[in-house]
Amino acid sequence: MKSGTSIVCAVAIRPKLWSVAVTQLFRLAPRSWWRRSPFLPIPNKQYLRFRTQTQYGGDAHQIEVRDVLSYLNWLRDFR
Repeated sequence: MKSGTSIVCAVAIRPKLWSVAVTQLFRLAPRSWWRRSPFLPIPNKQYLRFRTQTQYGGDAHQIEVRDVLSYLNWLRDFR
C-alpha cells in the first residue's frame, strides 16, 4: 500500500467521498475489530492481499491511491 496515510489524505480532501469511505471501512472491518490491537476498523491482511492479487495480478504491487478513489467514486455513483 502506498500508505494508509496518503489514502486517508486523498479521501479527506474529497468530502463527497466521506460517507462512502466510512461505510466501506466498517463493511470491510473484521467482526469485533475493537477487541484486537490496533483497535481500528481496518480490513485484515488476508483480505487486502487477496484484493491486491485480483486487481494487480500479484501481491507485490502496492495499492494505488487513484484506484481507491476510483473505487469509492464507483460506489458513490452505484448508490
